[in-house]
Amino acid sequence: MKRLASPQDGVGLSAAEVAANFSDLHPPLSAGQAVIEASRCLYCYDAPCIRACPTAIDIPTFIHQIRSGNLGGSGQTILSANILGGTCARACPTEVLCEGACVVNHTEGAPVKIGLLQRRAVDAAMVQAQQSGTHPFGRAKPSGRKFAVIGSGPAGLAFAHRAAMLGHDVTIFERSPKGGGLNEYGLAAYKMADDFAQRELAFLLSIGGIEIQYRAALGESLTLDDLRREFAGVFMGVGLGAAQRLDVPGADLPQVRDALGFIADLRAAADKSTMGSKRRVVVIGGGNTAIDAAMQAKALGAKEVVLLYRRGPAHMGATAWEQELAAANGVLLRCWARPLRIAAALEGQDGVEVTCAETRLEAGKLVDGGAAFTLGADLVLVAIGQGLRGAGLSALRMDGPKIWVDEAGRTSLDKVYAGGDCVARGQDLTVQAVADGMRAAIAADQDVRGAA
Repeated sequence: MKRLASPQDGVGLSAAEVAANFSDLHPPLSAGQAVIEASRCLYCYDAPCIRACPTAIDIPTFIHQIRSGNLGGSGQTILSANILGGTCARACPTEVLCEGACVVNHTEGAPVKIGLLQRRAVDAAMVQAQQSGTHPFGRAKPSGRKFAVIGSGPAGLAFAHRAAMLGHDVTIFERSPKGGGLNEYGLAAYKMADDFAQRELAFLLSIGGIEIQYRAALGESLTLDDLRREFAGVFMGVGLGAAQRLDVPGADLPQVRDALGFIADLRAAADKSTMGSKRRVVVIGGGNTAIDAAMQAKALGAKEVVLLYRRGPAHMGATAWEQELAAANGVLLRCWARPLRIAAALEGQDGVEVTCAETRLEAGKLVDGGAAFTLGADLVLVAIGQGLRGAGLSALRMDGPKIWVDEAGRTSLDKVYAGGDCVARGQDLTVQAVADGMRAAIAADQDVRGAA
């Protein structure tokens, strides 16, 4: 488990210490380590690890290929099921997916390190593709049809790549100046070290037939009606880009900001030591974004970081492993508490004061109870969820706050598909978004060929 360098009393972290804090969360395996780890796999029949993976990667096969020295074949096995297997190897909660289902948990007490083995195989495949100038997957005969993709996050990229494989041309419209979506802007820097999101994007695009138009947003420069007229199909991979605002007095103070913006700024900073550190940081929320923000505040050199969550640890969106990682690095997880108000500190003092109420469940409802308490902070990071930007989506049927889709990813509008965090389904995971995009691309291909 990663251990961050911590500041000594009165002394901040050096640039080298900050850089080390933002190095790989899980350092890659060497060739020898990978073979040894692969030998632990039991190559189960009807393997539960495959069933636990939303993209159904043939995990026993790719591990056996590593063990037998066929690293290229291993990468091909993974990428044929999940073209963003490199990101998923780094950012997936493997402890509750493939590794959580691993049978070796019951025989040796610890699972096969599937995520690290997957990373080794995919990284090797990407290096090989770069050196050879070829993509591991060829394109089918050109279909003469063009698809539009809104958003270049995991779902949009997975759709685009599979559609390109099937012979279609794809134009991706991205509102930001860089592609990658969540992979580029929303994941902790120590999970995606060495500009991996952009390297993976370049690898994916090398199949050909895909172009990206940047600073193009639905509801601004684009309309769904125009795209439906121009393209054979439109895939909505818009994600959840709107951070939910904290609805308490003082939430608009300059010391309060959304955690996603904080993470994005860190990802963009070449020298993270120039970002500065705050001595006391309060993070509000209980998901992976909250943990990522808290850990990165610590990595910058914060002396005190408190994560405030209104329910208990078992209710948190962050996995138990992520919670343990934060606690092991000095983040105080203050559960069963919520903020009531934020106020500027008294004259002569710095920062703000966050007044909180203790909470409890009463007849299944969350209520305040117990004495109020106050936390001092130089920075408050809000990570209480994200919402769907509604611009341009009014014609689509919604399921609660998200887009309704059928099992194949079709929306209520003809020729319009959707996937990723913007659709109503299970957990908002990168690997699930990839599965959504690939499934929708296959459905869109079948629809346009059936209509011919």
